[in-house]
Amino acid sequence: MQGEFIGDVSPLQAWESLQRQGETVLVDVRTYAEWAYVGGPDLSSLNKPVVRIEWLMFPTMAQNPGFIKELQAEGIDPPQVVYLLCRSGVRSRQAAEWLAAHGYTTYNVADGFEGQLDGDGHRGMGGWRAVGLPWKQS
Repeated sequence: MQGEFIGDVSPLQAWESLQRQGETVLVDVRTYAEWAYVGGPDLSSLNKPVVRIEWLMFPTMAQNPGFIKELQAEGIDPPQVVYLLCRSGVRSRQAAEWLAAHGYTTYNVADGFEGQLDGDGHRGMGGWRAVGLPWKQS
């Protein structure tokens, strides 16, 4: 079964779709370390969880061989629409394209959670957190 990678969307576009479309899901593909130390999106006001599944596993950054099984264990199967997010939008785009080849309909949240680097080498330009969407730290 062939899915479709629809493309990149802004964090605000992803938030609006997650609000409007009940079956959509947000999958945060960052590492356990990022979730623990940086924080992540908070969808509790939408009564939705953020599904956390590492795409590249810390500390080796090898691709997670159980990615689809972990997704399915969360009840996420095609044709459900999946939005994927990472730190900057790079890993999540890889995961979105890969999942599309495995039957899922996917979007990549461009700029991710932390956004792109500014002139000083600091993240915070355009990401989920920078545009003021709900988030929390553990």
